[in-house]
Amino acid sequence: MSSTGGETSKMNSFVKKVKMGKRVEKMMKDKSGTTTGQEIADDDPNKTPEPYTCTGIFEADFTEFCRRNHLKDNEIPAVVIRPKPPGIQPPPDAKSKDSKDSKDASKDPTPDESPDTGSQEDPPPKTYVTKEKYAYFRPVIQVEMENDEKPITVTEIYIRGWKIDLLMVGIFKQCWPTIEKLSVVNLWNVNLSEAVIKEFASFLPQCPNLKTLAIDGTICVEESWALLIGEESLLTSLSLRNNGITDKGAAMIGKALSTVKTCNKNLISLNLSGNKISDIGATSIAQGLRMNRALLSLSLANNNVSNEGAKRLAEVLSRFPLTHEEVVERRKLLSEKGSPDRGLVKSPPPSRRGDNRPGSVRSSSHMDKTDKKRDKSSKKKQDGKKGEKEKEDTRSIRSSADGKKDKDDATKGGSKKDDKWKKGGSRTSVVPPTSQPISNADTMTKTKGKKTSSKDKRLPESDSPEMVEAINPLLEQVENMDNQLWIPGNRCMINLNLSRNNITEIGMKSLLLAVQYQITLLNLTPSPALKGILRMSLNGNAVKKTDETFMKLQEVLLTRDPYYKPPEKGEDNQSLAG
Repeated sequence: MSSTGGETSKMNSFVKKVKMGKRVEKMMKDKSGTTTGQEIADDDPNKTPEPYTCTGIFEADFTEFCRRNHLKDNEIPAVVIRPKPPGIQPPPDAKSKDSKDSKDASKDPTPDESPDTGSQEDPPPKTYVTKEKYAYFRPVIQVEMENDEKPITVTEIYIRGWKIDLLMVGIFKQCWPTIEKLSVVNLWNVNLSEAVIKEFASFLPQCPNLKTLAIDGTICVEESWALLIGEESLLTSLSLRNNGITDKGAAMIGKALSTVKTCNKNLISLNLSGNKISDIGATSIAQGLRMNRALLSLSLANNNVSNEGAKRLAEVLSRFPLTHEEVVERRKLLSEKGSPDRGLVKSPPPSRRGDNRPGSVRSSSHMDKTDKKRDKSSKKKQDGKKGEKEKEDTRSIRSSADGKKDKDDATKGGSKKDDKWKKGGSRTSVVPPTSQPISNADTMTKTKGKKTSSKDKRLPESDSPEMVEAINPLLEQVENMDNQLWIPGNRCMINLNLSRNNITEIGMKSLLLAVQYQITLLNLTPSPALKGILRMSLNGNAVKKTDETFMKLQEVLLTRDPYYKPPEKGEDNQSLAG
């Protein structure tokens, strides 16, 4: 019996162990099922990720947005610091070297053993950096920072030799506006499409400090570069070199610079060198310069511009007649300037009236109100006449006192005010002074311990700071010649590059007349803001350097160059003596 009891106990323990094992396996299966479900949920591409807020650090934000757009790590372009040329170190001083050698000899009296040249390796060169195989051809974004240790201080971005598609420009649209110090973007050979250029034009104005944009060596079939300098653009410098721009793209750029009703007021420098712009495109750009007074520098170097294009540019720089559309717009501006409050007061529409009677018929209650108002107004007029008589008496007394003071000031101090006007006679401004009468009390200033009598103390015009305001070119003074209205041309542009084109002597004569006209106009009406062309590059054209017109134009431009230094008298005497 004992043997059978022991066997039954062993069987019971074995059954318990089997049951426990099945429970453990079931629990492990449940746990494994939940973990695999979590992994599947994490790897689900349809799951919407949590929103990401940009930190302003370009590298971190760029990589995060690339991963969120399902780019692999080996497909994400690396963000690296732009390499700089090594700085030239000054040669070591011979004296300091001798002193160092003497100190070392005093410290270590034992003679130096000759080093083993075979065991030491030469240091790597500092003029270039070696990379792994094919690493040079991988897409890379180069950046420049104010401080290399602070990645938030990115100021410039350079992209070289890889295509920017809609996916990548969408990532830039999220990253770039958060970079506070970004001021320069330089793209070369990036193969942009019209859709990508539209995306750039939509978010570049959102970058607070981005003023310089260069897209060179990039051909766009649609030539929609004008979208980058629309009315909302904040760019001050745009470079479109070697982009294969034809007359089609130049026409769109000319319209973006200005029309009769619109104008780009921020762009200062435009570089269109190395393209395929002919006389038709140069004429379109000259048409855009008619109403533009913001562009200071224009480069059309290395194009196909000849005499006709040079004539159109010279006409815009000197003077030109207004078209019918421009004359109509000028009349509108003059009418708005003459009556600024016109159109502000409007009669209420008939729907706002309380009843449906016509406007000419008035109700009895309205008539009663008007009668009461007339009675009140007649009483006010009678009281006002009495008050006006009293005011006239006081004014006559004050004017006699002011006349005595003016006489005393004239005898004591002379005509100081006239001397100030004579000294400040050369001061000019773009906007002519307003012809509003100013009272004596407003123009009185402190004289020899006397205080001003006016409450609002205004400075005289000669002492006020010089303010130069840009006005619409259509509001400038016009000349009526041959039944046409002529206005002065564009005198805001100071730099024009027409080198390496096909301009001959005929085009040079037109440019010379334009520069001479600007000089004479500047002498007649000097202005600090309208100095005209100061530098013009004309080398490499279809004209000899010994040509009389070309040499005369170079002489005139030499004296107008802001970096020109006239020769001293001593040097002239030495050259004559030689």
